[in-house]
Amino acid sequence: MRTRTKARQRAVEAGFEAEARNVTVQDVFDRNPDVNDYAVELAVLVQDNKARIDEAINTYALDWPADRMPAVDRAIVRVALAELIFKSEVDASVAISEALEIAGVLSTPESSKFINGLLGRVAIMRESI
Repeated sequence: MRTRTKARQRAVEAGFEAEARNVTVQDVFDRNPDVNDYAVELAVLVQDNKARIDEAINTYALDWPADRMPAVDRAIVRVALAELIFKSEVDASVAISEALEIAGVLSTPESSKFINGLLGRVAIMRESI
């Protein structure tokens, strides 16, 4: 697995764990300090911009708001949206394909279809979000 892919997956896992335990992502990383800087950057970006990211989910998920999504899918989408919305240097197709790769490992085939559709809609509107 490539370094950035690992970092994205670790950011997803940290976000998932932080939400499940009701702690910050920094608390999660403090328990395992041997983590890639990009994973920390993404996880903190999600945490600091959760309201805006969830607003994008609620807008583009077509009647499937963030609070109805399985927690792991929500964590995957949040990390991908953090890159799509806040990291213009990351190509949209890369952010989407990486999210789908992570979903293939952590979630279900049905989730991958949903995630692909949602992220594709956001990618089209990326510049205006």
